[in-house]
Amino acid sequence: MNKWLELLIGLIFVTGPVYVWGMNIWGLGDAALNFFKGGLVWFFIMIGLLFLMLGVSDLKD
Repeated sequence: MNKWLELLIGLIFVTGPVYVWGMNIWGLGDAALNFFKGGLVWFFIMIGLLFLMLGVSDLKD
């Protein structure tokens, strides 16, 4: 695929949801914020598991 087309599609996929969240159309901004807060919890859990696995791997060496 053309690199400029990929950049354009990427910009659309980034700015579209940000616009909908900012305008709070049909309450989607609240739903997006709740999803983001839930996603942050899972993100930190996964980062913690990654560090645990790296630490165990270093103990083996």
